[in-house]
Amino acid sequence: MNHNHRSDEQRVVITGLGLMTPLGLTVQETWEGLIAGRSGIGPITLFDATGYPSRIAGELKGFEPQKYVGFKEARRMARSSQVAVATAQEAIADAGFNNGWANPERVGVVVGTAMGGFDMAAQQMRVLWQKGWQRVSPFALPASIPNMPAFHISRFFGAQGPTTTVTSACATGTQAVGEACELIRRGAADLVIAGGVEALIHEVAFAGFAAMRALSTRNDEPERASRPFDADRDGFVFSEGAGILILESLAHARARGARIYAEVLGHASASDAYHIAAPDPTGAGAIRAMRWALEDAGLTPDDVDYINAHGTSTPINDAVETLAIKTLFGEQAYNIPISSTKSMLGHPMGGAGAIEAAVCALIIHHGIIHPTINYETPDPECDLDYVPNEARRADVRVVLSNSFGLGGQNACLVLGAVR
Repeated sequence: MNHNHRSDEQRVVITGLGLMTPLGLTVQETWEGLIAGRSGIGPITLFDATGYPSRIAGELKGFEPQKYVGFKEARRMARSSQVAVATAQEAIADAGFNNGWANPERVGVVVGTAMGGFDMAAQQMRVLWQKGWQRVSPFALPASIPNMPAFHISRFFGAQGPTTTVTSACATGTQAVGEACELIRRGAADLVIAGGVEALIHEVAFAGFAAMRALSTRNDEPERASRPFDADRDGFVFSEGAGILILESLAHARARGARIYAEVLGHASASDAYHIAAPDPTGAGAIRAMRWALEDAGLTPDDVDYINAHGTSTPINDAVETLAIKTLFGEQAYNIPISSTKSMLGHPMGGAGAIEAAVCALIIHHGIIHPTINYETPDPECDLDYVPNEARRADVRVVLSNSFGLGGQNACLVLGAVR
């Protein structure tokens, strides 16, 4: 255990959390839902999904953007930007920065999204094709591009430090937290608003994933459709949501007497260099990301108390992730509790890893591991301890959180209790 090899200026801690998920529009509601083993999945209401093979999703329930950003502003923003700003609001308040920053130039933003404001782009393409270019909104193009969630957070909350957008498919949220860490480690910021968002329950996304045959078609039982590691899993459930974390150097957090949820001990990303959508069947890229994240933390596989799996509920992903864990951890793999947040939230793409990072911080903070729900029929290829169906009390000191995405993008975070 030599992870205090960094100075207090370089150690990165989590001091604020914001969550918007299909289980609730706050951290509290989401956390209570996860511990209770509730599903946030239901029939699609955001567009008419009649005739689509998958007609279920994890939608945000009761989200009213004008409450967070005002009516006029909301009309000019893609849904992903609206959700990102709303989630950041909770995280910033949670960290105790209601009255702004002492030094805005030392506050960075690293917020990613996999697909960005595609909803705005699609809407305006329709206008273009039906009515001509003169009728296209001047807000359409800027609203569609993927760096807008980061921009809007930076503008709404006056963060003037470095800002960047991570776009690495399903690994986005995890990698954004890792990259935010580096800004603090190298002294470019004292504090970073970090995370990821996706809000695209939209025809285009569903048509694309339907063509890939990637989505669960258990339409008659939405709550039971996302079933990671279960033998009867038949695809992931698409969802929306955001996770925002306030990261600070330990020195900065202690100087202001902040409440600390957890420390970001290490992070890494690695490429499969294998296939556009299918994971490397040997799990090599996933193994590299996990191994490098542990090395960055100065830890070994034996130090890990819990793994938050990527756990999407697709036949291939869950088997490969299990194989990767067994390869890296050896016999120890059978002793580590593992759970999939996606069993309850579905898969909010660019938001997933950031939501899961926040959930991992809460697991460390509260000493309780949320279950993997819908785990009913064991799969011989997936034979680890997935904390089936019931939450479990545990003293969790070190957590590994995995995200693996389209394009062979693998990212991993290691979080720990602050010593």
